[in-house]
Amino acid sequence: MAAAPGARPGTVPGRLEISLKSINQLFNSLDPSPFYDRDLDSHAENYLVSWAQELPHEAPLSLSLQLAEPPPVLDGPQWIEAAVRHYFTERARLKRAELHALLRQGRASLVIGLMFLAVCLLLSQWSQSFAPSGVLASLLRESFLVAGWVAMWRPMQIYLYDWWPLRQQLRLYRRMSRMPVTVRVAPSTAVAAASP
Repeated sequence: MAAAPGARPGTVPGRLEISLKSINQLFNSLDPSPFYDRDLDSHAENYLVSWAQELPHEAPLSLSLQLAEPPPVLDGPQWIEAAVRHYFTERARLKRAELHALLRQGRASLVIGLMFLAVCLLLSQWSQSFAPSGVLASLLRESFLVAGWVAMWRPMQIYLYDWWPLRQQLRLYRRMSRMPVTVRVAPSTAVAAASP
């Protein structure tokens, strides 16, 4: 599914309508898993995620698939909705684990950084009593202070910047995991399949 052929925002806000020749275009053809556990095609996933990101955070999402060929008969089209929802549920689970790992790393970095900062402050104070004046003493004191605050860079980056994009992606995947998916087969195909 290159650039989501036949994809267009639906007339209902938050609804995306995609026309496909076959449902296989939506799924990764190299994934041997059963239908419910199959991965989405990477181009299809990128298209769906970028579409959902453009909508307001509160907007309900829905996906409508128009197929030229009828899908394989398992439990009817319900398995397609189950597969799409399962895929984004799994993505949300992985993103939640990634967020928790980052916050764990942030806590460890914060403890290490604070301990190193305390040592550097003590060394800076000690250097002041060791060499109270002069350019070399001032340079030594400032070096300890700079080294201590540089050690705080990583935890500050995690807690100020790194965690919230993961949180936004997690919320998006959770919304997409609840997205209703409707499947319609093109009338000409349905008629042809019904004729003897």
